[in-house]
Amino acid sequence: MTGSSRRDHAIWVGGGFATALLFDVATKWLILNTVMVPPRTIEVMPFFNLSLGFNTGVSFGMFQDFFLERPLVLAGIKVAITVGLLVWAMRTHRTFEATALGLIAGGAAGNIIDRVHQGAVTDFLDFHVANWHWPAFNMADVAISSGVALLLAGSFFPSRSPLSAQQVSSDGKR
Repeated sequence: MTGSSRRDHAIWVGGGFATALLFDVATKWLILNTVMVPPRTIEVMPFFNLSLGFNTGVSFGMFQDFFLERPLVLAGIKVAITVGLLVWAMRTHRTFEATALGLIAGGAAGNIIDRVHQGAVTDFLDFHVANWHWPAFNMADVAISSGVALLLAGSFFPSRSPLSAQQVSSDGKR
């Protein structure tokens, strides 16, 4: 990558990261300090509630017993994963992949902040059908899921190698 393309690439990675992180932190702050004072369930639609919860485990509350006493262990694991995702994002040559990885890393960072600050992740989005409720989640989880979906969707499209792209630009034909 050239210097300007590396800078443009970093903007996509940073943009995805910052968008996910800021939106997550802002919505959690709003929920904790305004909407859920006092804590309650707010029916927004027949299938969607705002309902405050705290997850001390990993996805879907797994391993809660282990991480309840050790929240910084999980935060440390997530920091290592987030750094790895950002390194991958800066090394890829595909803009959508860099953006997707930025979204995933930003979402992970939002949950890390929660875990360090309060020992658990704040969840408040509660989708349900009748009495069956999907585990509550937050905007960090939405960013992570969106980033993964973008990565999966992008895997169906062929990627031109950097060598092919240079050949096309230098002689004008393929």
